[in-house]
Amino acid sequence: MKKIIAILVSMFVIACTFAGCTGKQTEKSDSGKLKVGVIQFGSHSSLDNCYKGVEEAIKDAFGDKAEIDRQNGNFDSATCDSIAKNMVAKGYDIIIPIATPAAVSAYSASAGKVPVVFCAVSDPVAAKLVDSLEKPGSNCTGTSDVLNLKAQIEMIQALQPDAKKIGVLYTTSEANSVSHLNMLKELAADYGMEVVAQGVQGASDVPQAASSLAPKVDLINNFTDNNVVNNLTTVLQQADAAGIPVYGSEVEQVIKGCLASESIDYVSLGKKTGEIAAEVLNGKNAGDIAVATIEETQPVINSDAAKKLNITIPDKYTGAQMVTTKQE
Repeated sequence: MKKIIAILVSMFVIACTFAGCTGKQTEKSDSGKLKVGVIQFGSHSSLDNCYKGVEEAIKDAFGDKAEIDRQNGNFDSATCDSIAKNMVAKGYDIIIPIATPAAVSAYSASAGKVPVVFCAVSDPVAAKLVDSLEKPGSNCTGTSDVLNLKAQIEMIQALQPDAKKIGVLYTTSEANSVSHLNMLKELAADYGMEVVAQGVQGASDVPQAASSLAPKVDLINNFTDNNVVNNLTTVLQQADAAGIPVYGSEVEQVIKGCLASESIDYVSLGKKTGEIAAEVLNGKNAGDIAVATIEETQPVINSDAAKKLNITIPDKYTGAQMVTTKQE
């Protein structure tokens, strides 16, 4: 009897070896496609546009040979942690996290086992995802949405020559927001301006923080902070009550009511991310691919907001993309 059991066990092990009993092999054998996991930190226009670009690039590269599993973290890091761990356990071929908190979750869960190609991480070095932008040095790389804050300040001064105090709402635990805040403070001093910052712990803090900040400043400037962007309507309401404008970080925020922005094209950023992911899926080591950025920005101005605030658009920005407010 013992010999029979031993033979059966041996046959089972051999069968598993040829059939592929590991999680990753099972995932591939079920569909025969590459498994691409996308973790989007939450749903707002900037991150949605990132996904559009990622999806386009993956489909261009692999057609129906790749299967994209897009999951939403609902702006909750614990949820992103769970999603990432599940993707690693199932042996996904690559994980593409969108936004810094999702990237941190994916990087931690993968532990180098699954390549990570992040999208829209403003400061991946500060987030401890890579050793440097030029040489990431791990199984992780991606794209950065670092903002052109110099151009943004110059736009602010052109539209509001008398403005002195720039208000900023930011999440204290978001590395990208802290990095942008430090950059803005340094640049603002060079232009004779002061940054007044109000930190928040989470989305629920934004209404009170905006209410407190708006009366103290000449304008509010948004970064790519997910908690703030996801509560942009509230920020705009508080700014409106104080009679001051809000400046965005990309076109969708301006369409929602911000006065202006030196905007990044987040669809293009997502597409570049997908192209890098395709390189990795085709065999290149993620750690050998430099982190990419979108260098060019486009000035965008909301004519409705300008009219409401009695702000004259200077000649320098007559070539800017003009939009009007569209309520969701």
